[in-house]
Amino acid sequence: MAQAYGLYTHIRANWWRSILLLVGLFVLFYVVLFALNLGWVGVSADGPLDWLVERAWANTITGLPIATLAGGVWLVIAYFFHQSIIDAVTGGHAVTRTENPRLYNLLENLCISRGIPMPRLKVMETSALNAFASGLNQRQYAITVTSGLLGSLDDAEVEAVLAHELTHIRNGDVRMMVIAVIIAGVIGFVAEIFFRGLFRGSFRFGRGGGSSNRKGGGGAILIAVVLIALAWLLSVVIRFALSRRREFLADAGAVELTKNPDAMISALRKIENRGELEGVTSAVMEMCVDNPREGFADLFATHPSIESRVVALVNFAGGHDPGPLLVPEEDAAAPDAARESEHDGSIADPSSAPAEPEKPFPPGRPPVELGAPQPGPWGPAPDGRR
Repeated sequence: MAQAYGLYTHIRANWWRSILLLVGLFVLFYVVLFALNLGWVGVSADGPLDWLVERAWANTITGLPIATLAGGVWLVIAYFFHQSIIDAVTGGHAVTRTENPRLYNLLENLCISRGIPMPRLKVMETSALNAFASGLNQRQYAITVTSGLLGSLDDAEVEAVLAHELTHIRNGDVRMMVIAVIIAGVIGFVAEIFFRGLFRGSFRFGRGGGSSNRKGGGGAILIAVVLIALAWLLSVVIRFALSRRREFLADAGAVELTKNPDAMISALRKIENRGELEGVTSAVMEMCVDNPREGFADLFATHPSIESRVVALVNFAGGHDPGPLLVPEEDAAAPDAARESEHDGSIADPSSAPAEPEKPFPPGRPPVELGAPQPGPWGPAPDGRR
């Protein structure tokens, strides 16, 4: 079979890279398990360092099935309850065609055009401009958009954002990101417990023994600290690398679905620096269209910059960059204020009430006054002639 080139080749290559990174997360999980055993042996037993390492390794092999089972249980719990957790954190609620026909029809048209099962739609009530996809299987997939995004973007731009998130679902990015967040969360949780116990003095050296034995225990604890810290750092880097790789492909996939690169560019420009979701964890922000939370020297940045994504769309999709865009927040807030005043039965500002339109008929003054001289088609009549 001939080799494919272009967008789908990049998608397949990114999928394999993501699988390798995900395998790396599982390896880091077992590294943390060994480090915990090494730290425990270091504080509970005396002996030279090499003997302590061997004993920690034997304990790790013995506890491997139990640790794997515990990790599997954690994944099963997340599989069934992660969407409920996300909804609880973001406050997103499901919408139907009746409640929001504009949003529902835009997504339905995209799914019909490509024969894709339609995910659930959710809306998060916030003025921020953002959206994200979530879910681990076809029955769980959902796309959540903010009310601020719906109020500030036109139909073509909202369609581009929906196509972006739909591409994440098609490419398997959503499922992979959720699993990565779960595994990295386990590593971070274990690391936090370890360091809390270490700094609060919960770990004590065991029996006295000779000085060489005490040095062996101290060396084991030092190695455990380094391994856990390194595993946590690498898990964060891998998780962020997974997020960064997928954004360019999702932008390209959105253009493929909508055939409108300019809509994707203008949507990104409007979302730029306006996507911060207050009170939402970093794990959710990593799944959004844009994450304005910056990382150190881009090492911990979860998304490429809006500028680089726009440049890619201009160079490879033929789009046109309008430059940074201002969103008229006052205009977007006007309908909300009007609805609130209508609900209260009062008018916020009488001067802002719309003026009564002029009545086209009957005129305030008759168009022709009887008995008065009338001008002819070439001007007034000469010298009293009619």
